[in-house]
Amino acid sequence: MSAFDEEKFNMEVRKFLKKVGVTSQREIEQAIREALQAGKLKGTPIKTKMTLEIAELGLSFAIDGEIALR
Repeated sequence: MSAFDEEKFNMEVRKFLKKVGVTSQREIEQAIREALQAGKLKGTPIKTKMTLEIAELGLSFAIDGEIALR
């Protein structure tokens, strides 16, 4: 087993989180636009929940939040 490279690990985590952030924002924006066009949104803020899972580590972590439209 090779030595743990803290710097490489940090960069890989940041790269993953950047991908998650960009992709998540795009998906949220698209879903909200579609819901607005279809008249499906009935108020603001919109309750949100993001779940991070790493099965190999037995990690499941949820973050609750809200997105205001006005």
